[in-house]
Amino acid sequence: MSAPVPGTPSLLRAINDRAALRVLLERGPLTRPEIGTLTGLSKPTASQLLFRLQEAGLVVLDGVRHGLPGRTAEVYRINPAAAYAAALDVTATRVEARVADLSGAVVGEHTLATGPRPRGTLIDRLRAALAGANPPAPPRRVVIGVEAALDPATGRLGYATARDMPGWHIDDLEPALTEGLGVPVSVENNVNLVALAEQAHGSARGTPDFVLLWADEGIGAAIVLGGRLHRGATGGAGEVGYMPAPGAPTARETGQYADHGYQALTGGAAVLRVLRSHGVPGADLRQAVAHAAAAAAGPATVSPTTVRPTGVGPATVGAEVAGVALREVAARLAVGLAAITSVVDPGLIVLTGGVVLAGGETLRGLIEEELHALTIARPRVRLSAVRGNPVLAGALDLALATVQDEIFDSTGPRR
Repeated sequence: MSAPVPGTPSLLRAINDRAALRVLLERGPLTRPEIGTLTGLSKPTASQLLFRLQEAGLVVLDGVRHGLPGRTAEVYRINPAAAYAAALDVTATRVEARVADLSGAVVGEHTLATGPRPRGTLIDRLRAALAGANPPAPPRRVVIGVEAALDPATGRLGYATARDMPGWHIDDLEPALTEGLGVPVSVENNVNLVALAEQAHGSARGTPDFVLLWADEGIGAAIVLGGRLHRGATGGAGEVGYMPAPGAPTARETGQYADHGYQALTGGAAVLRVLRSHGVPGADLRQAVAHAAAAAAGPATVSPTTVRPTGVGPATVGAEVAGVALREVAARLAVGLAAITSVVDPGLIVLTGGVVLAGGETLRGLIEEELHALTIARPRVRLSAVRGNPVLAGALDLALATVQDEIFDSTGPRR
């Protein structure tokens, strides 16, 4: 059967249905007159639309609203149980799962510890993590965040070794996962997902061109241009850990996947060495960075109510020494950001990951100073505003958007 001609009644109904569902999703429970006002539909059209959406199970009655004496109005809302979406965040030691209903409300979460040598097959682990989140019904879409990048030309995972991602280096990865889990699956780089979360809920809202830098044990970036995520020809846009950097060994000397370039200059091990060389204490990377930031800020700028990371007590290194150590870290990070800025010219750089979040505003300010000393462009530099697990947040946003599009389109004309 041929596609409907634009402007036909069936297509117009589909457009109206989608508009009403979107309004209900964004504005919450509404009466029929409110839906008509917000969508510009007449009362009869709004009534017919609501009947269709109720019949399709997408809208449910949500009680009545009392107004003037003797007058009531029925209230309608999206049926949250009409569909579910799921997200997985996969690392070397665990798989974290989250499930949301059609309205976006989280209905289940689970963390599956896998360890460096996981048991069972990849499908077994992913299925167990999803089952642990106990979704009320099978999700319509699963988005998986990984510490690698999917090559759209080959369908294989790149920018990570089989040792880093055991079981993931197979042909046609997404179709294989889709078949194994029995639900459509998308695989996305974890830092790209963090950027999507930042764009939707965090410091990058309303900014069409920005770069997100993730600085932790590993270094990664995400690039958003014109409001759209830029993945690159091989899916590796933003894999800046492999970018050559002054004073660091290159891939020629170490091999492609060894410690070289920007990763060797600014990765967690390098940052910890810098801080240790200045005598900054701390049981691990984040504690050391937090110690340095607290000491560099000085007692005058740290209030008694300041919340410190777990295990971080009063700094035991002088403010001047801590400031020098932290500025060296900032200068290293700024070198890579300057190269990115010169090519991309973003309006904003968002900083996140264990290193910069532990360093807080003190480290952020130093990075901004060092960056602006190196570049003509002077992009704003901001810390992440997304709380919790930003990889899961971005993955769930992406999965949910796909499910909502599918569901909202399902009321339209059939081919």
